[in-house]
Amino acid sequence: MIRVLLADDQSLVRAGFRALLDAQSDIEVAGEASDGDEAVRLVRELRPDVVLMDIRMPVLDGLAATRRISDDAALETVKVVMLTTFELDEYVFEAIRAGASGFLVKDTEPEELLRAVRAVVHGDALLSPGVTRRLIAEFAARSKEPAAAGSLGQLTEREREVMALVGIGLSNEEIARRLVVSPLTAKTHVSRTMVKLGARDRAQLVVLAYESGLVRPGWLG
Repeated sequence: MIRVLLADDQSLVRAGFRALLDAQSDIEVAGEASDGDEAVRLVRELRPDVVLMDIRMPVLDGLAATRRISDDAALETVKVVMLTTFELDEYVFEAIRAGASGFLVKDTEPEELLRAVRAVVHGDALLSPGVTRRLIAEFAARSKEPAAAGSLGQLTEREREVMALVGIGLSNEEIARRLVVSPLTAKTHVSRTMVKLGARDRAQLVVLAYESGLVRPGWLG
């Protein structure tokens, strides 16, 4: 059973998400929070698998709440998916850098929301299906100049290649086809790369790919 915490200051939004999620046989809503501070408290208390976190909330915004959750080693298994009204939200890339596993636009189709919740639990989610790889590049370009390769030196040539493909938005299956290897082999390379670089999920790996200069904004593979 996938346990989800809803964090949004609009009760109607929470009610809509709860009705959709609770109707699924493999998902349950563990709790609800109306501000970021309450969200952090409930995450520590309930230990949900996924938090659907609104970016803009009173008391403590979603960005700060996400950072507190991701900085807590005891909560490393909790995945945060940011909720935003607009695809081109200026805080989206910063949220991913802060530890969010991706984001969803609030008016996303119900089936896309369910697919994202299930996917993020398995570490496969990056962004809402309605958000293109172009957006990753756009926010990455705004963030800062590429950092020195540094930690990439511990990666093998194949791992660097795989990281670059993750950075342009390819799934394990697409990486496998590109490199002519099995999906399991591709997944293994991705996992080893994440472990070596200390990335908590694919979203963090994308951030590192851009910030290290391994992938440059505008590359679509």
